[in-house]
Amino acid sequence: MSYSYQIKTQEAYELAYRESVQYPEVFWERIASTFTWQKKWDKVLDWNFDQPSVKWFEGGKLNITENCLDRHLQKYGNIPAIIWEPNHPSESHRVLTYNELHVKVTQFANVLKNNGVQKGDRVCIYMGMIPELTIAMLACARIGAIHSIIFGGFSAQAIADRLEDAKAEFIITCDGAYRGAKEVPLKAVVDEALVGNTIIKRVIVYNRLNMPVSMVADRDVYWEEEVRKVEMQGNPDCPAEVMDAEDMLFVLYTSGSTGKPKGVVHTIGGYMVWANYTFVNVFQYQPGQIHFCTADIGWITGHSYIVYGPLSAGATTLMFEGIPTWPDAGRFWDIVDKFKVDILYTAPTAIRSLMGFGLEYVKDKDLSSLKVLGSVGEPINEEAWHWFYNNIGKEKCPVVDTWWQTETGGVLISNLAGVTPGKPSFATLPLPGVQPCLVDEHGKEILDNHVSGNLCIRFPWPGMIRTTYNNHERCRQAYFSTYENLYFTGDGCVRDEYGNYRITGRVDDVLNVSGHRIGTAEVENAINSHTGVIESAVVGYPHEIKGQGIYAYVIYNGTPEDIELSKQAIHQTVSRMIGPIAKPDKIQFVPGLPKTRSGKIMRRILRKIAEGETSNFGDTSTLLDPTLVDSIRAGKI
Repeated sequence: MSYSYQIKTQEAYELAYRESVQYPEVFWERIASTFTWQKKWDKVLDWNFDQPSVKWFEGGKLNITENCLDRHLQKYGNIPAIIWEPNHPSESHRVLTYNELHVKVTQFANVLKNNGVQKGDRVCIYMGMIPELTIAMLACARIGAIHSIIFGGFSAQAIADRLEDAKAEFIITCDGAYRGAKEVPLKAVVDEALVGNTIIKRVIVYNRLNMPVSMVADRDVYWEEEVRKVEMQGNPDCPAEVMDAEDMLFVLYTSGSTGKPKGVVHTIGGYMVWANYTFVNVFQYQPGQIHFCTADIGWITGHSYIVYGPLSAGATTLMFEGIPTWPDAGRFWDIVDKFKVDILYTAPTAIRSLMGFGLEYVKDKDLSSLKVLGSVGEPINEEAWHWFYNNIGKEKCPVVDTWWQTETGGVLISNLAGVTPGKPSFATLPLPGVQPCLVDEHGKEILDNHVSGNLCIRFPWPGMIRTTYNNHERCRQAYFSTYENLYFTGDGCVRDEYGNYRITGRVDDVLNVSGHRIGTAEVENAINSHTGVIESAVVGYPHEIKGQGIYAYVIYNGTPEDIELSKQAIHQTVSRMIGPIAKPDKIQFVPGLPKTRSGKIMRRILRKIAEGETSNFGDTSTLLDPTLVDSIRAGKI
């Protein structure tokens, strides 16, 4: 497949960017026209950030699976769509061609229909990193059901909260999943999440580990048995449901600055165009290349750059079930060597972790197939950038440092591999269609270069969030109320003298831990639910592997002898309510929290103490008890 919209030179980038700003509707209409539509749109763009309301390709009719599967079958039917590498290297890998993936998706779409799933229903998916996860996603999209994927590391309580918010009636899961040396009992976690749930009609269970599970009569069915029923029916076709471009494709929950996760809604047409356009251009994908994104599909990176971006481009996408350090720290490099991977897209956390093992696990691996390296999830520090570029890319592979969010649907700011220049620790320049600006705390735009400010976007792009599920006001408050007529990213940013952007981190109460966004309020709510905890405050601090660690200050009603046991119990509580990813790295018991007379916790002071600051805490005269600061500082872990 040739991509008429692929940018191949610096001049072409500058031309495309200018056109996307001056004539956005003409620009995106031309790109959208390269996809398969059952009916052309009535209007390219209709938007208003006050409400907010954003609609792309309104009135257009399509199905995203026709663009990810059907349109490729005649020419690319026999090329690999998915290469799957299992957790254990001794287990055989699997390859699904586009023809084979198409068959499996239509099969499982019929399974969903047989089990009562209809257009518009919400289907939660809680599975390990296996091809069936992708099949389930695409089968939902095939029949117009809305999928909501829950990361396999989340707890039963976190699942229950998301099921309740989405009002989901169906769940697809596995008996269990491998995660390195561990076996995670996913079905048992789902069963715990469903205690008291009266909405769920059906649980479909795929056997990955062949572990014994509890199956509830008239509710739970096995994936394999349901597929056999479809086969016995003669494998009928499942024509793609006709969808409107602005119909919901998926809901993906992300942490916000309040305790309750919010369901980010992406719609079909704009998201498809954006995921495809950014995939083809950022990575400079060429037909026949193997694209290896190491993310979990439970996060937006997996949605956009394992599934929808690559498959809509007719690419070969590589899925990996395991973790980068098992059975040893050479696993990524083994996979690159084994499959002759062309593009490797991973997180700074993984890079920093693997750096710690030295070059012993790299030296005997053939990495010569690599052409592009990518970084995602958080800003990559210069040391990790250079290690990645020098030792993995052998100084010949451009590193694309991509900045984006769950809410943006795909990459917004990044160099284009080998086309526009990269700069260590900088995301560099916006993609065509993206109009960033920096504002001060009062919302006044900062026009110069070599400045810092809060990063906003002034114009819609096709992949942007449409709403938060069943709570549009929350969407407005979170993204469009801080600064008038701007989308506020929540990130601070530096712009250098050449106009390159470097993200400096969150400016709201959201942490970025190993590329995962975790709301401080969500963690505090979990800690506070533990018996004996009176109050807590959570902040981020620099962590050499994770980027940001979680530092919890806890007022605890217990004896000194209980401290270590209490810390363990708090960890267990947070793991149970959210998941292990949210466990505090450090817990400091304190006599009180620095509060203003109005009762507001001064988190900037706690953040400075966690970062190792010993003085320069600013004005503390407004605190109810200024002496607490010295006490907390003296007890820092």
